[in-house]
Amino acid sequence: MELVADTGAITTGAGAVRDETDVVIVGSGFGALAAAKKLAKAGKPFVLISETTEHLFQPLLYQVATGVIAAGEIAPSVRAILAKYPKADVRLGRAVDVRPEAGELVYEADGNLHTIGYRSLIAATGARQAYFGRDEFEDVTYALKTVADAERLRRQIVRCFEEAHTTTDPELRRNLLSFMVVGAGATGVELAGQIKELAGRYFAQAIRGVTADDVTVTLVEGAGDVLPVYGGKLSTYTRASLEKSGIEVVLGTMVTDIDEHGAMVKDAATGTEKRLTAETIIWSAGVQANDFAKVLAGRTDCETDRAGRLLVNGDLTVGNRADIYAVGDMTSLNKLPGQSPVAMQGGRHVARTILGKTAPGTPFAFRDKGSMAIINRFNAVTKVKKIELTGVIAWLLWLAVHLVYLVGFRNRYVAVMSWCGSFLGHRRPHFHYAQAPGRPVAVGAGDGDGRDADTLAPVADEQAA
Repeated sequence: MELVADTGAITTGAGAVRDETDVVIVGSGFGALAAAKKLAKAGKPFVLISETTEHLFQPLLYQVATGVIAAGEIAPSVRAILAKYPKADVRLGRAVDVRPEAGELVYEADGNLHTIGYRSLIAATGARQAYFGRDEFEDVTYALKTVADAERLRRQIVRCFEEAHTTTDPELRRNLLSFMVVGAGATGVELAGQIKELAGRYFAQAIRGVTADDVTVTLVEGAGDVLPVYGGKLSTYTRASLEKSGIEVVLGTMVTDIDEHGAMVKDAATGTEKRLTAETIIWSAGVQANDFAKVLAGRTDCETDRAGRLLVNGDLTVGNRADIYAVGDMTSLNKLPGQSPVAMQGGRHVARTILGKTAPGTPFAFRDKGSMAIINRFNAVTKVKKIELTGVIAWLLWLAVHLVYLVGFRNRYVAVMSWCGSFLGHRRPHFHYAQAPGRPVAVGAGDGDGRDADTLAPVADEQAA
């Protein structure tokens, strides 16, 4: 076996060539990027492999969906972020297998399988939407996990308001202007608040004849509180703020069925069922680990929870392997929340271990710096240990923290301009859309038959505010 200088390639006796590096990172989210930056600054050679070469700031996807900011502002290129580090290599690919005994990862790129050798492997592939055994819900709801999800939802929101503006059918109009959000975690609360605010502060002025009172937003949650991880006064405050803004909050209620125009819901206490109509149903009720977690579990004898998340060891190693680590939403450890701070701190802990700055086997200790969620304009909730803040102060703190986490000066600058246009004024800088050319017209479809969520396409999305 001969090491080829400077290339990291190893030529085997059979003449085949495979890549080799010190560390392989799978993923491009918060945990992956935190580990990558730590390793890069120390000069450690690594290859980062991801299905997308963008680092997605997922907590702000709802603002992409509601036209506050453009996708490019929250999805900078990982290659650009790591460009100044000569020993960092970013590749577009999908991890499909791992061979722990050989220290090899198999990934697919351009329709071909590639093998790369490693001394340490860091998995940070994140999670996707979970439907609790009702996968058919995916076809009739909108998720919010990727940029594509956010842009699809934005097209749907625009379509609903445009068709409500022109239809002469009052029942269809009510349905078009009815939105349902399933799941009252941070994403559900923020999205429900923004849709209602969008109706009153943008569409009510942009489209004649549409008012905020015409728009119904219903937030459905199976637990007894909104923001159940907060609990207490913050959950109570959040619910009161949502209801004051005109959002219907339905708690202790499970969704039992969904179709294209509404959902059946069941009160958990009484068993009473009723139907809620809505043209747009957004599902944010749960997550499950991505497919690579299952592969990794099988190869390392690592147990998983019901959501497919890896039950990692205390030092974030996986199963019986001391050279394979996992961080972020694909893992479960000590009931830590699936939030970006956990992923980032986990990524840095693993990187320090690989660099020898932390002793192998050292348990990961998460430092809780607090949680926050925005409710609507000038209103948020923040919890930092025993300190609880609400209202404008919490909202300003939310802005400051998210600006710090946004990667790159340009991203921060453009985000500030977009937020000013949306929060201080009545603009939605990134609602640029046009009728798609060649749209088929259904004869006699005056009641809205033949609708297509993709016929109103946003354009000029990268323009600044």
